[in-house]
Amino acid sequence: MSPVDYEKDYRTHVAELERRLSADEALSRAVGGEFVAVGKLEHYLLRSLGLRDDHRVVDVGCGSGRLACQLAPFPKIDYLGCDVVPRLLEYAKDLCRREDWRFELCQGATIPAEAESADFACFFSVFTHLAHEDTYRYILEAHRVLKPGGLLVMSFLEFCVPSHWVEFISGVAQVRPDRHLNQFLSRDAIEAWSHHAHFAVRHVHRGDTMYIPLPETVSFENGMVMTGNGSLGQSVAVLQKAPAAAS
Repeated sequence: MSPVDYEKDYRTHVAELERRLSADEALSRAVGGEFVAVGKLEHYLLRSLGLRDDHRVVDVGCGSGRLACQLAPFPKIDYLGCDVVPRLLEYAKDLCRREDWRFELCQGATIPAEAESADFACFFSVFTHLAHEDTYRYILEAHRVLKPGGLLVMSFLEFCVPSHWVEFISGVAQVRPDRHLNQFLSRDAIEAWSHHAHFAVRHVHRGDTMYIPLPETVSFENGMVMTGNGSLGQSVAVLQKAPAAAS
């Protein structure tokens, strides 16, 4: 699926949700639901990786502001949210009420940010829907925009996790040509891309392990709770750009 096809498909999907549901429910479902709980998990994952209140976060595929909403109360965090759906960016901006933040439309696999300007580049549920070539293009872009020592944080689907295999089999059963793409990544692909894009792989966490330290109980709309440690459900890889050489 080309970038253009995906962008058109996602915009159509969001418009259809808004036609059937209230704005809040539609734009929560557009990013997979569990808006508050998943946003907290993403926030606490970044904190566990060293996110500070004076850092700059680039959130590619920010959607309707799931992560942004959790970061908004911290006035010194600088944030750039990018997405391919203008309606989601509009909603996220209104929700966060941070006039100092930017919400920008993605054009292809590019990031509208200056070189070496970000401490974190996040791709939550982004590479799960892209062709591998576009994923690698984004990894190269992340290397450009990250400061030396900055972190790329990505979630992904892999065949070795039983719950991910269920998603794959569900896709096998769907024969419609316009079905939503669920893209799987292998760890050797992540290693190869990291090597060629000049990243070091710092951590890889399976989606069926509890790898996020939680300072509070996180409650889900479906009644599930996570205490002590949590998980996004998707696997997570953390890549680091080489720190600046010591003088």
